[in-house]
Amino acid sequence: MKIIGIIPARLGSTRVQAKMLADISGKPVIRHTYEHAQKAKILDDVFVATDSKEIADVVRKFGGKVVMTSADNKNGTDRIAEAARDLVCDIVVNIQGDEAFIHPDIIELAVKILQDDPDAVMGTVARPITNEEEYLERNAVKVVIDLSGRALYFSRAPIPHSKTGKMSDAVKYYHHIGIYSFRRDFLLQYPGLKRSMLEEAESLEQLRVLENGYKIKVGITSKETIKIDTFDDINKAREKGGSI
Repeated sequence: MKIIGIIPARLGSTRVQAKMLADISGKPVIRHTYEHAQKAKILDDVFVATDSKEIADVVRKFGGKVVMTSADNKNGTDRIAEAARDLVCDIVVNIQGDEAFIHPDIIELAVKILQDDPDAVMGTVARPITNEEEYLERNAVKVVIDLSGRALYFSRAPIPHSKTGKMSDAVKYYHHIGIYSFRRDFLLQYPGLKRSMLEEAESLEQLRVLENGYKIKVGITSKETIKIDTFDDINKAREKGGSI
């Protein structure tokens, strides 16, 4: 079974312009993500999928592999689906370009989900939320999981939501980590799925999968990540020094 990691990367960004090229400890964000992905021994290869010549030049300069893609892709999954068309593999892992501190154990867990469940076509990873600030943070995507370990819903809103609006000791809360594993055949189907009303409302591409009736298996980890969403995240990453 051949398993590859693809990192979708674009130059534009809603919150931080050109964040893929933002410097952290002498390296651009995209290089940190690429090098951390390479630490996952379960991956046979790693590629960056981008429509940006500037990003492509940076990746090639540090020795990374690039697949050029269309500028018309609506999200990262559409982009890696285009890239995967010409790559021979069985499982594709979508490692978001701004997950500069992704831990190799998280990547391996995303793959193991599909290896252990032949019926699963897509997997992702989450970690427990332990404090109110994270639960209420809009930039932190939450996921509700059923008893079989499959996602019921993803949202930027605080879910599950109680009458008081506060966390309850009787409920488990999970912060979604930006990584997806796909069986290649299903990934190639994704761009053809009807664009989801929920996907548009939440700006979360995985909701297209749920609204079209497919299941997403969720693995649970205790590993922390720092996603580069804001200038504050860049500063935190600089303080961390590029390590995991």
